[in-house]
Amino acid sequence: MDWTSTHLPYRQTGYFSRIITDYLDQAAAINPFYSYPATEEGLGKAIEARKQSPVDRAVLVEALKNQYAGVQPAPLVDANIEKLKAETTFTIVTAHQPAIFTGHLYFIYKILHTIRLASHLSHRYPACHFVPVFYMGSEDADLDELGNVYLGGDKLVWDTKQTGAVGRMKTKGLDKLLFRIEGELSVQPFGKELMAMLREAYLESPDIQTATFRLLHRLFAEWGLIVLIADLPAFKRLMIPIFEDDLFRNKPSEIVNKTIEQLSVHYKVQANPRAINLFYLKDDIRGRIEQDGEDYLVHTTDLRFTKDQLTEELHRNPERFSPNVILRGLFQERILPNIAFIGGGGETAYWLELKALFGHYQTPFPVLVLRNSFLLVEQQWKEKAERMGFGLADLFKPTEELMNLLVKRDSQQTLDLGEEIAVANRYYESLKELARPVDPTLEQHVMALQTKAVEPLRVLEKKLLRAEKRKFSDQQRQLQALKATLFPGDGLQERMDNFMPWYATYGKEFIQRLYDRSPALEQQFVLLSL
Repeated sequence: MDWTSTHLPYRQTGYFSRIITDYLDQAAAINPFYSYPATEEGLGKAIEARKQSPVDRAVLVEALKNQYAGVQPAPLVDANIEKLKAETTFTIVTAHQPAIFTGHLYFIYKILHTIRLASHLSHRYPACHFVPVFYMGSEDADLDELGNVYLGGDKLVWDTKQTGAVGRMKTKGLDKLLFRIEGELSVQPFGKELMAMLREAYLESPDIQTATFRLLHRLFAEWGLIVLIADLPAFKRLMIPIFEDDLFRNKPSEIVNKTIEQLSVHYKVQANPRAINLFYLKDDIRGRIEQDGEDYLVHTTDLRFTKDQLTEELHRNPERFSPNVILRGLFQERILPNIAFIGGGGETAYWLELKALFGHYQTPFPVLVLRNSFLLVEQQWKEKAERMGFGLADLFKPTEELMNLLVKRDSQQTLDLGEEIAVANRYYESLKELARPVDPTLEQHVMALQTKAVEPLRVLEKKLLRAEKRKFSDQQRQLQALKATLFPGDGLQERMDNFMPWYATYGKEFIQRLYDRSPALEQQFVLLSL
């Protein structure tokens, strides 16, 4: 396989928000909301800051050893767990909920970016060691988001009535989806290998978080990736003082709301805090904790606690308290010796709301690195684009704009009335110059005449273009098919497609080739021709 890549600035794609493009450009308006930029210099400063803020490595290493006791040993993973005992070992983290079969392509991209950056830093700072970590958000309860996957344009939905944290859900019922996937992918060169891996992970695991853990271990263990399931009493116990601050004093929401007030002057806010930012997590329940007078209740349940009862429950069973998006990042950074967090546009946007929260709890704020994005273009689609006269970067433009360019370029007729419109505008500008010295009020009259004269020319130009487009119906269909394949639902490919068809076609080399072309810190969109 001869895969080639080109890079495109994120701003040029049109798919990323202003807060993200400003962050990448280090715009002045966004600078107060992060500690260090995603640069070599910024990472160096973050390393020094983290050295001054140790974590409980003994708890971390013991938890990881227990977690990995049930899977096939992997030398690099085992070595990385051992190295976490040392104060000179740090982590590079990405995070995601346990979407079935990994959900969307970007799930894979963010993991590979994490591995790539950890390797980069280990070479740059040989006196230290950097471990790639996938933090599993297994406590998320959004089954509507996590319980489906797209395959060949079809949405496959896991039919289950389970509730609560998705990571704790049993894998019952996924065999039906695997049967559907096998029917489509087993005929591909690596389809049987893929299906064996999926069946082992999902049908031989007691729950979704274990299945996701086993699948990622199979895919990425050779790169030393550590998968962390943080839903443990030992980790939650480290957060008890902060959880109490949230439950009984609402301090986190107070801090984050002040930041949001400042951030919203320039940008759209990604996540808003609640007065209490914790869920109660037990069995099939994951409900918001809300204050009701002097008591505390769990939303959509009959559970109710006095303040003393809730305090006792927190100290006795800290694993039953689950942080929401406002506190999750702080939880992550309190248990890991972390330097950088790699996340998507939405994740990066809400992390920018949290710097003051981290400062209040004396926790280093990690370098925020926008995860790598890819557009995967198979040879047949690249050739079709080239036959229409478009490069891969052109395809980010709207279909209508591309058709206009194609018709204007290839039409035998003159469809651009720009010169005629310019001539008309110059004529009326000269009339304004004549009228102004005689009576300044006449200038408005001339402007009205100018509008009446020029606007019909613009309308005529559009009509000429529409009429000529009818002659390009074949090209239009080809372009629409191309766009629908590469930008499903008018969105980015990575936000709908799944890794499975690609793995079934290319095998483990698909992962390797993506890793080889994953930038560490360049922060640009990658167009990858296969």
